[in-house]
Formats: sequence, structure tokens, C-alpha cells
Amino acid sequence: MALDPAGQHLRHVEKDVLIPKIMREKARERCSEQVQDFTKCCKDSGILMVVKCRKENSALKKCLTAHYNDPVFYEECKMEYLKEREEFRKTGIPAKKRLQKLPTSM
Repeated sequence: MALDPAGQHLRHVEKDVLIPKIMREKARERCSEQVQDFTKCCKDSGILMVVKCRKENSALKKCLTAHYNDPVFYEECKMEYLKEREEFRKTGIPAKKRLQKLPTSM
């Protein structure tokens, strides 16, 4: 059975694992200010971070959850995944290897 490179059907693992992984990565980028604030607070507070960093943790959770629950954001990540999958099905080369620079001299 040949797979259609441009096929839109998603397997269970794609819906429940791979697309949410892309969502987490992109949400962390979009919430980078909150991630930095929380990271700095944790580094500065040491063992007491659980108590001292509640405000930063809440802000980070709020930002991430807003993205996770946004249907438009899900569709954006889904389309990005489908585009990567289509390229892989056409070329057989994973996105990570395609994005690496080729050596300039051999």
C-alpha cells in the first residue's frame, strides 16, 4: 500500500503524540518571557523554589495552557506536521537531516 504524500489522514500517534509535541515546543517559544522568568526564579531560589516561584509558575502555566487550548494554534501545528510528513514521504529524509547544512568541500 503506497502512502499519498499529501494525504491528510492522521494516525492515533500523530494526533496524540507528535502534534502535541510540536505544540509544546512552539508554545515554549511563544511563552519565552515566562519561561525565562520561571527559570531565573528557580535558579535564584534553589531549594525554596516551590514556595518562592509560585507567581512565575502560574504565569507560565497560564501562557502555555492558553496555547494548548487554542484550536487555531492546534491547526497551525497540525499543518506544520503534515507539511513535514509530506516532505518525508516524498524524499525519505527526516526534517532534522534535511535542515542540516551540507559540507561545502568534499
